[in-house]
This record gives sequence, structure tokens and C-alpha cells, in this order.
Amino acid sequence: MLESIEKIRKEAEEFLASAGGTAEQFRLTYLSKKGILNGLFEDFKKVDPAQKRAVGQQLNVLKNALEEIHASLQKETSSDTGKLPSEDLTLPVVPDSQGSLHPLSIVRRRIVEIFSRMGFNAEDGPEIEYDWYNFSALNFAENHPAREMQDTFFVEKADATRDDLLLRTHTSNVQIRLMDRKKPPVRSIMAGRVYRNEAISARAHCQFHQVEGLYVDKNVSFRDLKDTLLHFSKEMFGKDTQIRLRPSYFPFTEPSAEIDVTCFICGGSGCNICKHSGWVEIAGSGMVDPNVLANCGIDPEEYTGFAFGMGIERITMLKYGINDLRLFFENDQRFLKQFVGI
Repeated sequence: MLESIEKIRKEAEEFLASAGGTAEQFRLTYLSKKGILNGLFEDFKKVDPAQKRAVGQQLNVLKNALEEIHASLQKETSSDTGKLPSEDLTLPVVPDSQGSLHPLSIVRRRIVEIFSRMGFNAEDGPEIEYDWYNFSALNFAENHPAREMQDTFFVEKADATRDDLLLRTHTSNVQIRLMDRKKPPVRSIMAGRVYRNEAISARAHCQFHQVEGLYVDKNVSFRDLKDTLLHFSKEMFGKDTQIRLRPSYFPFTEPSAEIDVTCFICGGSGCNICKHSGWVEIAGSGMVDPNVLANCGIDPEEYTGFAFGMGIERITMLKYGINDLRLFFENDQRFLKQFVGI
């Protein structure tokens, strides 16, 4: 057996000297469970007791030598990984790919650009918000349905030291924070992501994006609101676009109105997009309720204002004829590549 051990040691040294041997091949041949070294230890059980001491010592010497050779091979392999592979000129050329803005980013920038030219400043605020800024200061009653768990994602319930903490359900919280720190005149837009506990479908999602506008000053009228939204609609959808205001209700505005625009697909004659009515809804709006102004320390006897809000996803879907809201969140390259160069 001593002769076998010596023979295996020489073979292992030759393996180390060869150019094509790898650490994994060496391990499988000599050090694995089915390798040569393990076989030798099995044979060692049958060695004559008088020779076991001498054979055992040589087996341990062989084991140490094999482990050192394996370590040397591993070191050589790791040092080779830093070398750049030679170029394979037979490989096909990888074409340059041009990226693009997400369609929601395109429309958001366009909306901000239009209102910026009308003198509106862009404002931002936190997505995790206190109840006061998201509901109470906006004239929401204590039992308003929007406060229920099925509509709002609550992060932390109120205690003796703090208000309810929740994911904002609209960007109106930025309006309250703005009026708290800045007195009129105020003319700003607020764009951002909002959250509502809704089932995800082609027409609804638990997260989406809003743009809201606020203008507070002396002698601001409903006519100012109408003219502002008419100008925006013509800039966004085309110069022939008209708007229609329908009476509505929002806790934070009085009077309130839904804003419709003439369908830019059919020109108002009626189609599937507008449900053959000739009009499509784009926003909600109204005059800021006096209670909201008072909650922010603004005298409603001296100042008036208007506010409006629209969903960026809805505007994008109307503008580009997209019929499934979920496409905006799936990052499907086939969908996104359609907006390259826009």
C-alpha cells in the first residue's frame, strides 16, 4: 500500500504541472467522496496491524499534499478570472438601444410645463402623512367613508401623542402644508404618487399619480378656475378642445365641479372612448371651502381660492389610447418602447 500512496502522490504532482488541469477536476479525482484518497482510507481498514502506523503516517502526508495542490490550483483559477477574455469576432454586434421616459413621466412633465407657464410653482410633500393634513384640515367629517380601512392604508393608529399616520390618498396634503407655511397669494401645483386600498384592475390600482392645483388670493373667482382649466385643456389636447363643468361634491371645495373635455378621438361626435357622449372626464375642481382656509390660518373673508385635481394615469390613457392601467406598472419593454422619442 505504501507503493500505491507514493504513486498517487507523483500523479497528483504531475496533475499540478499540467496546463489543462482545473481545481474542480482535481477535487473530483482525488478529494471527493468517490475520489482516490477516500478509497485509500477504506483500504487502510484492511492493512496488517503491524503496518498501520507507517501506512497511516504516509496517508496523512498524502492527504496534506493533495489539499495543498488543490489550494494551488484554486489560486491559479481565481487569478485567471481577472484577465479579459480574448475577443470573439464571430459574435453578432449588439445594437445600441435608445431609452425613453416612462409615459407617466412624459405626461407629468407636460402638465407641469403648461401650468408653470401660467405662473404655478411646483410643490412636493410627504407620501406618509398625518390624518390632519390628509383629511381633517380638508373638511372631511369624522365618519367620512374615505377614512375607513377599505379606502385608506393606515400606517399607525393614533395615540395620546400623535395623530393617525397613513399613506396619503391624494396630493391635497401638500396644499394644506403649503398654506400653513405660506400666506396668500399662493399659486402652486402638486404632482406625486398617492395610495388607496382598491382592487387592482384595468381601471383601478392601489397606487397612482395625481396633479393638483391651488390658487388663493384676493378676488379669485370661479371664472378664474374655468379659464385656467380651459387653457390647460387646449394646450394638452389641442386648440379646438372645449370644456364642460358638471356640478359635483368634494368636502374641501364649495361649489364643486367635474371637468369634462370634448373627446379628442372623435371630436365630440361620439365613440367608444367617450361612451358616445362626446365628452370625457379629466378632473375635479371647485372653490376652496372657507373652512379649509380657516384651518390653515387664512381669513376666508379676505381671501378666496380655487383647487383642482386630475389623475396622471387617466390623462395618459386618454392621450395615448391606453386601455389598461396595469401596463404603467409592469415595466414591459414592448409597451415602453412605443414611447421612445416622444
